[in-house]
Amino acid sequence: MQELFEAVVEGATDPEIEDVEVVRRPALSATASDVLAADGYLLGTPANIGYISGALKHFFDTIYYPCLDATRGRPFGAYVHGNLGTEGAVKALRDITAGLKWRAVVETLSLTGAPDGDARQRCRELGATVAATLMP
Repeated sequence: MQELFEAVVEGATDPEIEDVEVVRRPALSATASDVLAADGYLLGTPANIGYISGALKHFFDTIYYPCLDATRGRPFGAYVHGNLGTEGAVKALRDITAGLKWRAVVETLSLTGAPDGDARQRCRELGATVAATLMP
């Protein structure tokens, strides 16, 4: 997961993307204030037993109602990595972000197996795409 995260950040901080500040927060330390202060979101999670990580679930449980109205329509992108199926985690992300009425600017990446060059490139593109939508 770490190398995929780093690839997403690399894409989001591409020098060609101007006037976009990228702030990194682990799911367990991110707060509703962090979410309210952000203009868009990049989410990543392992697929644990066919679902999103407990940390990301806790994040959504914490921010859902405090951010429900104020963040409606904000852009986001996400990636899910697992050794087997990621479908349950992808569906959970889709359902939760639909409830928040966040706007997916790219299809959620579903990645399985050991991360390779293609997976890292797709993550860089994910980060760059979401960040580019935030450029003034």
